Formats: sequence, C-alpha cells, structure tokens
Amino acid sequence: MEKQTKKITKKPSNKITKEKVISLYMDYVLENEQTPKSVYKFAKANKMTEDQFYNFFGSFEGLRQEIWHQFYQKSVELMQKAPETESFTSREKMLTFFFTFFEMLTANRSYVLFTLQENRDQLKNLAQLKGLRKDIKNFTKELLQEDNEEKQLKILQKNETVFSEGAWIQTMFLIKFWMDDNSAEFEKTDVAIEKSVNTIFDVFDNTPFERVIDFGKFLFKERMA
Repeated sequence: MEKQTKKITKKPSNKITKEKVISLYMDYVLENEQTPKSVYKFAKANKMTEDQFYNFFGSFEGLRQEIWHQFYQKSVELMQKAPETESFTSREKMLTFFFTFFEMLTANRSYVLFTLQENRDQLKNLAQLKGLRKDIKNFTKELLQEDNEEKQLKILQKNETVFSEGAWIQTMFLIKFWMDDNSAEFEKTDVAIEKSVNTIFDVFDNTPFERVIDFGKFLFKERMA
C-alpha cells in the first residue's frame, strides 16, 4: 500500500517590516481621513502587536518623520541610478533632485496634502519635516564641497552653512507652491523649481540680477493671478 503524502501549503508571509508599517500608516490616514488615536488602536486595526510597531518607531511623530526621509532617500537613489548624473554640475544635480523629489511627492499627493494641512497650527504640521531639513542641508553641503574643492581661491568658494540654509528655505517655498499649484501636471511647479534653483546658484556665484528679477516677476504674476 502506497504511503499518501500530505501536501503542505505555505501560508502567505505576514512579516512586519518598517516599510510595511509605513504603508499601513499612510493607508490608515487616507482611508480614515485622520491619524490614529493611539499605537494600540493602530496596531490592533492592522493585526500587529504594539511591540512590533515599537521595533521600528518610538512614536507616530517618528514614523511621520521617517516617511519624509523615505521620500528624500528614494529621490536620491533614483537620481543616482542614472549614470549621466555623475558628470552633472552641482546646479544640475540640485535641479535633478528637486524634479525627482516633487515627482515623489506628487505620487503621494493625497497623503502629503492631508498631513501638512491636518492641524490649524502650522508649526505642528511642520514638525514632521525636521529630519527632511537635515537631509536637504546635508545634500546641499555635499554638492558645495565638490564645487569648493575645484576652486583654489577661497574667495570664490561658497559658504556651505549659508547656502544649505538657503536651500532649505527654497524647499519650504517649493512645497507650499506645489501644494497650491492647480496647473496640469504641476507645470508651474516645474518652472518654479528651475527658476529658484538657478536664482540661488546665481546669488552665490555673484551674478544674480537678471535671474532674481526674472524670478521675482514670476512670483508676482503667480500671486496676483
């Protein structure tokens, strides 16, 4: 008599990872149009334990900051995958980064708009960008270090601290511009990115006037339209 072997079917893996928790959180926010009231309720709704959540994040605030870091990180990774970027100037790299970063935000626009408009107190909404500010400033400093190494005269070198702070202010302006942009495929945001990046580089290259005037006119038209 032949032995019958029982077929074993593998159950789908429900392993909890950092990426999984982020995805579940973003889905929760969009589906419920509010943030979870507690880690316990969020974990229970997603069939995980509180311990599994705390393996990756100490709080929802830490999770929200990580989401923005992921937007940044994935943008940089996508940019670096294109071999031609290695030969780009720092100005071209900055432009490429911002175009890629805002494509990333557009792909997650519903979440971004909700999370940046959730509270009437804007300072509470902006707290989640604390890590992104550090990312942007470090990215900018790295670009400038490459530039400054090529310039033998110290007077021609850009101030990394001032320039990186300017890049962060520029990022904040562009996020607000993008949030208010109603143009098809966010074409006006693309224009704003190009003009603002060229302006900030020209300011530090001591040739700002035409770009600054051009950018100023653009902003005036947008705000008066």
